[in-house]
Amino acid sequence: MAKLEKINFHGWQNSYRLSNAQIELVVTTDVGPRVIFFGAAGGVNEFAEYADQLGKTGGDEWRIYGGHRLWHAPEKMPRTYYPDNSPVKLEEHGKLVRVIQPTEPTTGIQKEMDFEMSDDKAMVKITHRLINHNLWEIELAIWALSVMSQGGVGIFPLPPRGSHAENLEPKNLISLWAYTDMSDPRWTWGKRTILLRQDPKAQTPQKVGIDCQDGWCAYANHNNLFVKKFTYIPNAVYPDFGCSVETFTNSDMLEVETLSPMTRLAPEAKVEHVETWHLIRDVQAPHNDAEVEQFILPKLAAL
Repeated sequence: MAKLEKINFHGWQNSYRLSNAQIELVVTTDVGPRVIFFGAAGGVNEFAEYADQLGKTGGDEWRIYGGHRLWHAPEKMPRTYYPDNSPVKLEEHGKLVRVIQPTEPTTGIQKEMDFEMSDDKAMVKITHRLINHNLWEIELAIWALSVMSQGGVGIFPLPPRGSHAENLEPKNLISLWAYTDMSDPRWTWGKRTILLRQDPKAQTPQKVGIDCQDGWCAYANHNNLFVKKFTYIPNAVYPDFGCSVETFTNSDMLEVETLSPMTRLAPEAKVEHVETWHLIRDVQAPHNDAEVEQFILPKLAAL
């Protein structure tokens, strides 16, 4: 049975642990909305933690903190980087736990996240919500970013491949940023998947976006597999030239990100984007397509 309890998490005294026998997550209400811990029950944090920022509150500077956060896309400075350094409200609605951020004064947008944990499986449903409290329509997409801990491998599926004779038109896209270096050894460009390795010794960041039609992406670390599942909407207009999944890495962490389609949001209207998180134990991190097929795909098929 999933249960909710108040705890002190590294100095954030008003934090709440949602757990069952398989997994646990921690959301703090001292800042946010932010999931600061996710992992196996009694295990390590699959998310990154920034030791110098743990327990901090207040201030005008944006802090990454680690964990999982909710942004609105496309990425713009300063709009996207409104700091989530203030308290949020937590509500319980039966088995659903909701955290609510006060409306951002610089954007007129309010953020909410709902958590519904399975009673007996290593699974939790996260509903991300943006509400437009402006007097005018705005255009945006929901951007759900999980900041993963060091040393793992991000796994991002490509659509099924075909033949030259039968597939004369392009099948899918890959978005590159100005600092993307496709020759960087952290990348493995496979036929079926893109792999990105997190390297604490790396000197430069890397980023890529794809139109992930399979509706999942994953991160392998600590002999565990963190899986995000989401609903891909065909023919929808996604941000950044059509990306439903993006990944970013530097020497500190690797982000596994999903995005909703672009939405024109009327005053007082809301938009939602749902991820389902799964944690699978005893999974070997892959190095290539063959190992994804051997170690990863059978685990996903069993979900």
